[in-house]
Amino acid sequence: MGTLYKLFFLVLLTLLTACSSGRYQQANDSIPSRLPNQAELKDATPRAENHSRGGNKNYQVRGINYQVLTHAQNFEEIGTASWYGRKFHGHLTSNGEIYDMYAMSAAHKNLPLPTYLKVTNLANNKSVIVRVNDRGPFHQQRIIDLSYSAAYKLDMLKTGTAEVKIASITNVNKTNVPKEPLIVNIKKSIIDSQLNEPPTKKYIQVFATSKLELAKKTALFLSKKYLHTVNYPEKNKIYRIQIGPFLDNTIINKLLLELKQGSYPNAYLRNL
Repeated sequence: MGTLYKLFFLVLLTLLTACSSGRYQQANDSIPSRLPNQAELKDATPRAENHSRGGNKNYQVRGINYQVLTHAQNFEEIGTASWYGRKFHGHLTSNGEIYDMYAMSAAHKNLPLPTYLKVTNLANNKSVIVRVNDRGPFHQQRIIDLSYSAAYKLDMLKTGTAEVKIASITNVNKTNVPKEPLIVNIKKSIIDSQLNEPPTKKYIQVFATSKLELAKKTALFLSKKYLHTVNYPEKNKIYRIQIGPFLDNTIINKLLLELKQGSYPNAYLRNL
């Protein structure tokens, strides 16, 4: 009997440890510290994209098997929408991108990644166009998880959920999309700026990581979001994600404040 009790407590301890060492810094999701600005409330612009390498295979979550559709042609669905925010901001999505709660994006269990959808709130007839780049929601009977900006535009933040109609947008011309669209350009622009800038340059160091892939994806995410050059120099196997250089103190101070109030509270200024 004593051996059984010891085994029981060992299993329980293992489960508790696993639950406390998740991939997210927050245990529960939360609302951001600021509202979306006008630029962040613009609909996603539909364009034909190749299916992403990641996130398009059939999968299993909590013992349930999910089938990924081969295309989104004529897809429509009515059901409950929810939204996800700060807990997931800055983390990888199912197709390997980085989740931005201020982008017009969404998660769906079955649609190919990426897919563009028109989402209409049936209670107020407000609509938004989003780009699906993640999997979920795996909760009750919900059909779609929306970004914070999309949920704000649909006026569903007070209730948390809304009955919606989602419809695919597929009438766009087919084009090939590079797998890593901005990384090479980022590096080139950094080299050019290093040759032409004066010796003292101001940067924002966002954070540091030992994972090269995370550094690359974060640099791509930040460069697309803030339209600034982003570098990730390596020293002693640590990659430092840096935005800049900047010449205008007003711009750099404003961006630093936004980063610190968002997902990067430890961001700081560096002179190089």
